[in-house]
Amino acid sequence: MKYGLSAAGGLVVLRRPGLASAAPGATRALPRHAPTLHAGDIPRFTQPLIIPQVMPRSGKHFGPGALVDYYEIAVRQFQQHILPPELGLPPTTVWGYGSIHHPETFAYPSFTIEAEWRRPVRVKWINDLKDPQTGRFLPHLLPVDPTLHWANPPGGLKDRDASCKHTRHCPEGPYRGPVPIVTHLHGIAPVAQEFDGHPEAWYLPAASDIPPNYARTGTYFDYFKKNQSSLASLWEPGAAVYEYPNDQRAATLWYHDHTLGITRVNVYAGPAGFYLIRGGPDDLPPGVLPGPPPRLGDAPGTRVYEIPLVIQDRTFKDDGSLYYPEKNGHDAPAFGMAPAHDEPPPIWVPAFVGNAMVVNGRTWPHLEVEQRRYRFRVLNACNTRYVGLRLSDGAKVHRFWVIGTDAGGFLPAPVEVDTLSLGPSERADLIVDFTNMPVGTEILLLNVSESGPTQAHLAHMAALVAEEERNYTTEVMLFRVVPATSVDTSTPPDRLTLPCFTPHGPERLTRPLLLTEKSAHDRPILLLQGIIDLQTGQRLGLKFHDRITEDPDPGDTEIWELHNDTYMPHPIHVHNVEFQVLNREDMYSHAISPPEPWETGFKDTVNATPHAITRIKMKFRHEGAFIWHCHILEHEDNEMMRPYHVGPIPLDLPHFGRPDH
Repeated sequence: MKYGLSAAGGLVVLRRPGLASAAPGATRALPRHAPTLHAGDIPRFTQPLIIPQVMPRSGKHFGPGALVDYYEIAVRQFQQHILPPELGLPPTTVWGYGSIHHPETFAYPSFTIEAEWRRPVRVKWINDLKDPQTGRFLPHLLPVDPTLHWANPPGGLKDRDASCKHTRHCPEGPYRGPVPIVTHLHGIAPVAQEFDGHPEAWYLPAASDIPPNYARTGTYFDYFKKNQSSLASLWEPGAAVYEYPNDQRAATLWYHDHTLGITRVNVYAGPAGFYLIRGGPDDLPPGVLPGPPPRLGDAPGTRVYEIPLVIQDRTFKDDGSLYYPEKNGHDAPAFGMAPAHDEPPPIWVPAFVGNAMVVNGRTWPHLEVEQRRYRFRVLNACNTRYVGLRLSDGAKVHRFWVIGTDAGGFLPAPVEVDTLSLGPSERADLIVDFTNMPVGTEILLLNVSESGPTQAHLAHMAALVAEEERNYTTEVMLFRVVPATSVDTSTPPDRLTLPCFTPHGPERLTRPLLLTEKSAHDRPILLLQGIIDLQTGQRLGLKFHDRITEDPDPGDTEIWELHNDTYMPHPIHVHNVEFQVLNREDMYSHAISPPEPWETGFKDTVNATPHAITRIKMKFRHEGAFIWHCHILEHEDNEMMRPYHVGPIPLDLPHFGRPDH
């Protein structure tokens, strides 16, 4: 049994034709979309885990007073075997990043960029989503809803970064034109505004057949190129050059697409990878933690003991291609008609969870682990799904250690846990000790989130999901213990002393902020962030282009109170800062809970729990235009994203600098 989106906007049980009947009592519905693979038909633990390799540099440049590592990285379309070969299906068409000088590096997920503390990294990010033979643009692999507030190349310069409803000329179906992209390095702080991957700084590929009336770049691409970027002379059709100072604690970052209104489908298609900052006073010397990690030039079969894990969920069509809903299941208006204010968009769905777990680009892989300690850098790169990670051999739950999280690097001290909850885009730095486990032991990495509050929003929105299907996504991957081939000299995690942690100082201001939604007929139409007037009680939800309401000065420290009025958790990401999670307060009982043990360091994404106030403290270091948003990508793409500006707002700032705004 598989599940997709129901007419209520949640999950509905569908079945692949020809399969055995559902379990007695299971909810069923007729398929609305293309036939999809039943999760039970996909063999588990037959494919070895792919370990992402290191992205090769394109060279080294000398910048002003510093050596700069230089990369030329493109997004391209290619095919990769994600499903097991036993199914006899062709490889899946995906997108991914890779070095243009090393064609073999294009992969899903993408290779890891290794950065050194305080050595800048400069990247030429290239949109290469075009046919390599003809030079013509490639349309999107997945359905794009042009009625959302999105990049909108067909709108031309006047109506780009807007919904097609503004022109009253929406297409008769999903958008099929050239695809805009812009890359965001998630967790970099600080960074100049022009290098942050602003969602309106997108650009089309330099294809041969771009219609002449199309906008080729987003509003902020032009603004940064004209007024701001120190590297503007290097920007060109189909490419932009960004620079990252890496002036922060050693940490686990990741890079992904961030284009306005289509991040959910762009990232679902594949382009994402790790970016690791190493060295400096907030790192540990070599040999203390399990290692080595993958290194540039490693020979095939080189043993590594620090391993990146990118966890995602996907659903596949019967031909092995990626599935994403082509219709939202509501009684939506036909294409070519502008939806009324109380009607949902024709394609957009408020949540999407796949029926297959994918780790490092393969469904349910396995990894042979030696009798020793391993370091795992874990990223939840799902669109919507929260994961609750647990290790079990069937008879016993095995505890593990969390030593770091997000962009803030190491925790104040190691934390031993049996379960770790991660929302979309959250990362964790883990140590798992296999030393005393008997050879031949098989240990499952489980996802137990369905038994906890992290998936409550899906239960609220969904039709009943049969247990036989739910069980498939409770397994993530398998570890098989083999004999050690060398002596493990790393420090046991209970004896680790992590680098000094210095909390943020006193705050200048506390801001009460709102997380809410607009619904009609018990169905979400859009998600919103906004402001709260504590004196009057007014709660005002705002859209992306509404006036800027968060305007700290450089050097300010603030507390943001995230009042979540909705029934679902929201993983809130604030660009260009590292924050501390202070506490959570239940809106009804006013009971205050401390942060989870693994949230005690600096973070860049926080789980704002339902009907609660989540408090975070952050310091703003770099002047400029940035954003904060929900990292459930379906929410981010439908208005749950807001700008903020550090320092005085320029009069020519697009959308927000106008005196009458």
